[in-house]
Amino acid sequence: MTQSPHSQTLDRGLRVLEVLAAAEGPMTIAEIAAEVRAHRSIVYRMIRTLEDHRLVSRGADGLYGLGLGLAALARSVSPALQSAAMPALSELADDVGMTAFLVVPEGDDAVTLLSVEPRRTAVHVAYRPGVRHSIHRGAPGIAILAGRPPAAGEAANVARARTQGWAYSQGEVLSGMRSVAAPVVDRRGGVAASVAVVYVADDVDTAALGQRVVAAAKAVATEMP
Repeated sequence: MTQSPHSQTLDRGLRVLEVLAAAEGPMTIAEIAAEVRAHRSIVYRMIRTLEDHRLVSRGADGLYGLGLGLAALARSVSPALQSAAMPALSELADDVGMTAFLVVPEGDDAVTLLSVEPRRTAVHVAYRPGVRHSIHRGAPGIAILAGRPPAAGEAANVARARTQGWAYSQGEVLSGMRSVAAPVVDRRGGVAASVAVVYVADDVDTAALGQRVVAAAKAVATEMP
């Protein structure tokens, strides 16, 4: 079967946005070009176009990050789910002093839809909306799989998360980062998303944190239409 033609330029532009979303901080043109595997001049032209649409912004230091225009677009994605999740995520983030975020399944990927940082901490890990990774890697994806019925040949960490109600991972998505997540199960028994927190400290009571995240996930499900 012949594949439908696609735009290489558009594909590369979207890859630029994905690279910036997954980065731990602002990037240079050279760093972006290396990730996208395109010449710097090509990437520079794409960056300028994305800047014009406020999807990418350039800081005073000359480094590039995601622009505020993405926030306007993001508000239109699953608005009911975002509205249902925001109060519970805000309370969770402030309660545990960690960034709390909502992850949704998209095929074999887990995609961060919404992120809330704690307001009363001196230091915490930031985690941006738009981060995408395999649903089989990291606590948020494992939690989504655990909320579904058991599947033949599923990984041991999925079965364990289903038994205890929450999933834990360390360094599977971001090096050195730990995450705890729980599934958001809707009224029909489907898994709409997972609620997660991300942190670095190794002296956290993981079981207690898991139960707190489970409570937040249930609060989101209660508010869903």
